[in-house]
Amino acid sequence: MNFLYIIVGLGLLVFGADWLLKASVGFSLKLKISKIIIGLTVVSIATSAPELIVSVKAALQGFSNIAVGNVIGSNIGNVGLILGIVLLINSIKVSPTFYTLDWPVKIIASFLLAFFLWFDNSISRTEGFIFLILFILFLVYLIKINKNIIVELPNETTKEQTLLKLFLFLFFGGAALWLGSELLVKGAVNVAKNFGVSDRIIAITVVSMGTSIPELTSSVIAALKKESDIAIGNVIGSNIFNILGVLGISAIISPINNIDQKMISHDLIWMLGFAVALMPLVLFTRRSSLFFKEGVLLILAYAVFIYTSFS
Repeated sequence: MNFLYIIVGLGLLVFGADWLLKASVGFSLKLKISKIIIGLTVVSIATSAPELIVSVKAALQGFSNIAVGNVIGSNIGNVGLILGIVLLINSIKVSPTFYTLDWPVKIIASFLLAFFLWFDNSISRTEGFIFLILFILFLVYLIKINKNIIVELPNETTKEQTLLKLFLFLFFGGAALWLGSELLVKGAVNVAKNFGVSDRIIAITVVSMGTSIPELTSSVIAALKKESDIAIGNVIGSNIFNILGVLGISAIISPINNIDQKMISHDLIWMLGFAVALMPLVLFTRRSSLFFKEGVLLILAYAVFIYTSFS
């Protein structure tokens, strides 16, 4: 039954995120909001809704390891697994903002999280506000420097929808996300107890992989269309939002305490390692055609992370 909770919960999270995305973009277009703002804010936040809802739910119920493990595991999976798969499909081309803004902000966010956790093994409400303020500043600057570019939104989100349909998407999307998070957290905690596995392990594997399905889907589709700049943008944008947005909002709602020491001494180190390695990986890949090999290396590194997590 607990595995059924997890499967149904993940399914609801995927459908809920899709419905919420359609509703959010639909309302934004009706309000005459520019596509660049929609693309950089509404779309990125909607596709990361599963991580946000699950972490908030876990924090409210006192499952700190699931709240933080979901984010750390997702960030590792985004680079090791999702970017690895993208590289198996196509090479990477990135915009100049990757070097001047995206990657530096990702590094700052990652090490700021590490500092907070190393300092007192918790994320306080004040630290949550710091995360959220940084995320808002990042979005404002991102919109400012990209205000003249043309953004293509997902086709299925730009179809003209009636207000009733948009409200239905919003209602059922939100309900599916909340119910899905309820089932997923409940199933994950029970499985951890029944099999004698820590909720940290469940969080960085099953939960984080499940909540990253929207990013995996959108990145693979972008890679198949030879739009790998969009694929890596999805990965980095999701990682930044996971730390600054998801953990920021979660900690503001309910401060996160008593994190598993293995998550700090092992999982967090792997997350920092993948974050730092992203720059030389992109530089090397831009100069070579051996994208398949780099993809294999990333996936192997992710497999090693999963293996060592159980030891």
